[in-house]
Amino acid sequence: MKFYDRDQELIALRKIEKISEDYAQMTVITGRRRIGKTTLIKKAFTKIPFVYFFVGKKSETLLCGELAEIIREALGEDIGEFTSLPRLLGAIMSISKRRNFTLVLDEFQNIAHTRDSIFSDIQSIWDDNKEDSHINLVICGSLYSKMKKIFDDKDEPLYGRATARLKIRPFSLATMQSILADYNPQFSEEDLLTFYMITGGVAKYVELLITRGAVTKDAMIRDTLSVGSFFLEEGQEMLRDEFGKDYGNYFSILSALATGETSRGEIKSYTGVEAGGYLDKLEKDFDIISRRRPYLAGEKTKNVEYIIADNFLNFWFRFIYRYRSAVEVGNLEWLIYKVLADYETYSGDILERFFRQKYAESGQYNLVTNYWKKDGKDEIDLIAVNDVEKIVVIGEVKRNPEKINMKALKEKAVPIVQHHNGKWTIRFVGLSMQNMLITAP
Repeated sequence: MKFYDRDQELIALRKIEKISEDYAQMTVITGRRRIGKTTLIKKAFTKIPFVYFFVGKKSETLLCGELAEIIREALGEDIGEFTSLPRLLGAIMSISKRRNFTLVLDEFQNIAHTRDSIFSDIQSIWDDNKEDSHINLVICGSLYSKMKKIFDDKDEPLYGRATARLKIRPFSLATMQSILADYNPQFSEEDLLTFYMITGGVAKYVELLITRGAVTKDAMIRDTLSVGSFFLEEGQEMLRDEFGKDYGNYFSILSALATGETSRGEIKSYTGVEAGGYLDKLEKDFDIISRRRPYLAGEKTKNVEYIIADNFLNFWFRFIYRYRSAVEVGNLEWLIYKVLADYETYSGDILERFFRQKYAESGQYNLVTNYWKKDGKDEIDLIAVNDVEKIVVIGEVKRNPEKINMKALKEKAVPIVQHHNGKWTIRFVGLSMQNMLITAP
């Protein structure tokens, strides 16, 4: 599959590469696994010598041997033999005082396994050498919680050392539509919704479906749930390292969220787990869930809901993890049947996400959310706010346009209209599958 999107990220990284000719740069790049960080990095840096090193969970001696060999091959510099990473990194920084090159340390968080003092050692080496260095150091990591601690915790040695930070996000809806059109020019709105529902715009998942020719709704679902599918174990592979030994409680909570149990009380009833502390970590430390409150509610409101922000993980916990016994015995046809049986209802919720994201990506609104009362009644699927032009869009989302009830929508929206006292322009919209390919108004 060809390279798509990332124009702004490429511009930013190439600017950093240019700056490194005169000033040492330390760029930290984060983003969930499979998002395309490594591909982006290799695409971006082409002007100066490029050294890429994957930091595996290996002994310090083995890592030293591998990195020294890569330096010899990429830079033509025979720097000798090392058993100490700090000494090896010091030698690399010495080279950078007379040469400008890029060094990528991928899955950097794994370096913590080498020695207790490693981050302090790296801080010391960087601080002692950066003024005379011409290195373009790129540090990349997928375990969000660990990368966040290394670079955001004020008590950690590398806090404040990064000269730039990038978080790589999933493909935009426009990019996903463009990719699908390249491989299925006659794609339907249903195909696009399923593409969004399963991949969420994650580059690796998009590539897997495209390269396997799964470009229609039924083909995508069947391929995702086929024998030997990469997707069947992906949720577990992705999250076990993040959660560690407590992964069971986290998985139970995420399973509850995926089935629609979105409040703390509902989660506790569903799982038997007091979820408060876990939810806070899932949101702030792991960046896996989002905490939402209805439009106009105050910061301290208890009327909040939690959702899995990642479409693939939401799908994985809703169907693959929930019915893992069927997966384990190989009864995948039954699982496909369950997905197709629940598809109308489940994809209706995903369609709401789709339109909220569409409005957010339009660039016309500073806030895109939804609304509901504390009892869960009078839910409004879309609220898009433009504070500058004083515009509020209030929308109802249904798969079938015939089920949109604009009169009921306006009745539910009375508190919102009253709040704006006639001083704002209020627009009511009904959105269905037919509106997926239309620009957000």
